[in-house]
Amino acid sequence: MRPAVPPLLVAVALLVAGCAGDAGPSAASPHPAAPGGGAPTSSDAAAPAGTASGGTASGGGASGGAAGAFNPTDVAWLQLHVAMTDRMLPVLDVVPAGTGDPAWRLLAARLGTAHRADLARSRQLLAGSGAPTTNPHEGHDMPGMVTADELATLRAATGVPLHRLLARHLRAYLTQLARLAAAEQRAGSHPATTALAAAIARQSRSELAHLDRLDHPASPAPAGAGHAGRDQP
Repeated sequence: MRPAVPPLLVAVALLVAGCAGDAGPSAASPHPAAPGGGAPTSSDAAAPAGTASGGTASGGGASGGAAGAFNPTDVAWLQLHVAMTDRMLPVLDVVPAGTGDPAWRLLAARLGTAHRADLARSRQLLAGSGAPTTNPHEGHDMPGMVTADELATLRAATGVPLHRLLARHLRAYLTQLARLAAAEQRAGSHPATTALAAAIARQSRSELAHLDRLDHPASPAPAGAGHAGRDQP
């Protein structure tokens, strides 16, 4: 059974410190934002209020760089987001070969595009924070992360069994993304990082709602239900 990750990113910062061991002083000390940081890269629907895709997040400068310093929570959240998304992208990549269902293929393609953009943005912010470039969660299996054995099972599945496995792993991943991103909004201090977290939190909730509709489609009305109350011959 995987350990539960507390919803507060202050606790995540402690988790990173405990499991990374030698993460280095830069992860625990504030650093100025790198110039030209850019805006969050989640879709327009997920962008925080006042933020447009390709525009400048609230708190950012005219050139896209955001003033402010990274605190340990910002760095911990970025590292965990990178680790989680690195594990999920190979899952999305198995879908085209595993199913011909257009709805599931479209979902995987759309999520793959959006989450690759978010991953690139998190890595860019991490580089600006001065934190080590190594993954402190390498080899760790935490909530929202797909294990090597689970990925092998997904690659061997096709059709409806694949849909069920995909839905289960996506739900765990998106739920954890939303929970941790909301915590980063509360405890983080770097404007561009908290703006990205806000975008990811909103997008994850939207994707969960879409996944629920796809995984549990509305049942058709029973035959004759539309004739209730009609006079019988």
